[in-house]
Amino acid sequence: MMREHYFTFGKFVSQVHLQKELPRADDIFQDNRASRSILISDIHTEAIARSIGQNYDIPHCVLPGGEAAKGWPAVERILAAAKAGGLGRDGLFIAVGGGVVSDLAAFAASIYMRGCKLCIVSTTLLGMVDAALGGKTGFDLFGIKNLAGTFYPAGHIYLSLDALTTLPRREWKSGMAELIKTALLEDGGEMEERLKVLGPAFEAGDLLLGHDGALFELVSASVRLKGRIVEADPEESGTERALLNLGHTFAHALESSAGFGTLSHGEAVAWGLVRSGELGHHMGITPLERAREIKDLVLSFGYEIATPHPKMGDWDVFLQALRGDKKQWAGKLRFVIPTAHGAQVVQDDLIEERLLYPLINGEYML
Repeated sequence: MMREHYFTFGKFVSQVHLQKELPRADDIFQDNRASRSILISDIHTEAIARSIGQNYDIPHCVLPGGEAAKGWPAVERILAAAKAGGLGRDGLFIAVGGGVVSDLAAFAASIYMRGCKLCIVSTTLLGMVDAALGGKTGFDLFGIKNLAGTFYPAGHIYLSLDALTTLPRREWKSGMAELIKTALLEDGGEMEERLKVLGPAFEAGDLLLGHDGALFELVSASVRLKGRIVEADPEESGTERALLNLGHTFAHALESSAGFGTLSHGEAVAWGLVRSGELGHHMGITPLERAREIKDLVLSFGYEIATPHPKMGDWDVFLQALRGDKKQWAGKLRFVIPTAHGAQVVQDDLIEERLLYPLINGEYML
């Protein structure tokens, strides 16, 4: 079970290795020529990283786990380890972990000696279908999700389904939300139909490990779709790549107001997808039937969709985070709104005044 995908993001080329087994250091070094390397993991993926590099004397930087650790101190820790390990500009950063690890390691690789080689071994479903591919790096700053960051795609990305066997249910749930988001952007609806079948099994407690064929195809389809979108707009200078932010303006503000780490990213995204559908319906963009389909699909995986969200926290913090979201353009909020088939970017001076307050207060629930 193996599939290769190749994408070109501006001057960068990324090769995605979708497979069942974890890569060996021999495989990584064959694909990535470098004089020196460093492994970067967190406390949850430390054992996987050590198993990958067990036959080599590779420096290993272990970060604290979770979103709460996604800040500048972690970046400085990686940079210090790279310097201590003697890495030069031809050095290789090997990130082993989920989205937090890959975001931090990729950012550090992008600024270390003005940029060195980067390889990502993604170990979570969220990382595989979202964070690992496309080159967005960064960390949380001033209470804003991913406020500081760069665009720096990895040369090689390894997506190994065996890594998912140790994930707790909450991590699976975080990744499934990004699969749902991607499915809503797909033209043709094949991913969405697969997810409709898997949703009830997942909600009943099945982690879908027995559905590895279906999961393999879903991850592959997600990679293809995201890769095509990012190739068309690698640095989000237009609106094409912005479509991948469906549900995320709401989600990032919810994460901020709840306190980073209180909710998983996917739990927040699922909530944001439903809010986006409601907003779209009341703006006359999303047909009512489509908004309800989105809500039902999200509910089938057992996500919390109530508004206000039970863990929203301080309302003023939510609004402050929403207004400070990095997806602003010309000082105005931008939302990605689902349409009958796909999504579109909407920017309106009056969204907040006319629609946002009653929407978040639950007046528009479908």
